[in-house]
Amino acid sequence: MTNGSELGIFLKARRARLRPEDVGLPGGVGIRRTPGLRREEVAILAGVSVDYYTRLERGKETNPSPAVLDSLARILRLNRDEHQYLRDITDGAASPVRQHDRRSRTREVREGPLVMLEALRPNPGYVVSRTNDVLAANPAGLALFPGLLDWPAKQRNISRYVFLHPAARDLYPEWDKLVPKSVAFLRARAGADPDDPELVRLIGELVVKSKEFAHLWERYDLCNVGQGTKAFQHPDVGAMTLDYEAMELSNTGGQRMVVYYTVPGTPDHDAVTLLDMIGSGMFASGVDGLQRLVQRADGDLVESRDGSGMPDEEER
Repeated sequence: MTNGSELGIFLKARRARLRPEDVGLPGGVGIRRTPGLRREEVAILAGVSVDYYTRLERGKETNPSPAVLDSLARILRLNRDEHQYLRDITDGAASPVRQHDRRSRTREVREGPLVMLEALRPNPGYVVSRTNDVLAANPAGLALFPGLLDWPAKQRNISRYVFLHPAARDLYPEWDKLVPKSVAFLRARAGADPDDPELVRLIGELVVKSKEFAHLWERYDLCNVGQGTKAFQHPDVGAMTLDYEAMELSNTGGQRMVVYYTVPGTPDHDAVTLLDMIGSGMFASGVDGLQRLVQRADGDLVESRDGSGMPDEEER
């Protein structure tokens, strides 16, 4: 899908969610043939011609000025993330993402985040790619998702897990409240590069295999989730309510480190301590496809790329 058509679909979807009364227009009488605001109403309120706005929705005009975008964001009542998405897809239409920009996105996790994951134990933490593939984890971060290791390394993706893994709905007691944010995050990611092959494959799979995802994807909600609280009903450690922070890692092309944290002496801290023990056993048994640090006999931390809990051969 081109960014021009993405812009048009987004504008149409968002104006369909508004009533005339929402933007200070009289509601009128009778039933409208289509829901939401009419094109001419949006155009007048945004200070552009009806013809120009129609061209925007049809993908024939792909380079509106910043002032027009700001007006549309105000009329359509976009939040900060949605406003940024509008800018992203417009910038993408004017300057498409180049192949070398995509090639700069690395799946290698730097030593710094690996050290932090180890230092944060027993709190769960992991690093994901731009599309939520799991690249690295500490023991509790691995054990947090029961059944994740049932999948091959290339399929271990948090978004895929939430919608397609049979354990996910039991793990998240508030699954229905969680999944809209999960979809909104992917929609925001799509703004800067909607033709990213990895993202296209993931979204295509989820649309086909999950009717809930397909429905939410068409809503065009957006959210760059940075922090919050999640409830868990874990099969091994029971109920937990964990706060978390998600941090973008610079110069990685979109990697994020997600860390859940607890207060020592609380039941939640006891639960993640047990998770850490469980995850350590999982790593000791061998986990392919995950990066982490392990401690050598001399006390130094070195990287283990096979997840076995043993240093790489050249580091021994």
